[in-house]
Amino acid sequence: QVQLVESGGGLVQAGGSLRLSCAASGRTFSRYGMGWFRQAPEKEREFVSAINWSGGNTYYADSVKGRFTISRDNAKNTVYLQMNSLKPEETAVYYCAQSRYSASSYYARDFHSWGQGTQVTVSS
Repeated sequence: QVQLVESGGGLVQAGGSLRLSCAASGRTFSRYGMGWFRQAPEKEREFVSAINWSGGNTYYADSVKGRFTISRDNAKNTVYLQMNSLKPEETAVYYCAQSRYSASSYYARDFHSWGQGTQVTVSS
């Protein structure tokens, strides 16, 4: 079992940047893919980005391509999400999750451990 703790959320103006971190403990971090999802009020959870075990493969939702960057530091058991040019509609709780597999995935069903989430609020 892995424990995931997100941090780095907050209030930012539209066009601003935030860097989210997700620290993992427990289950061997470096063997598994990681992902970021978000959920806005009264909306379904949606995929944001994912990264495989080594960091060599990354995936992004079309809506964030070119603005968000996912990365990982296996020595620190941490995955990051750098978010630039943020938009008000991206206000949501952002969750990190660990994949069941070494590869990454777009699908929430492929992730089995979730953090508690960190709030990101983008003001217009």
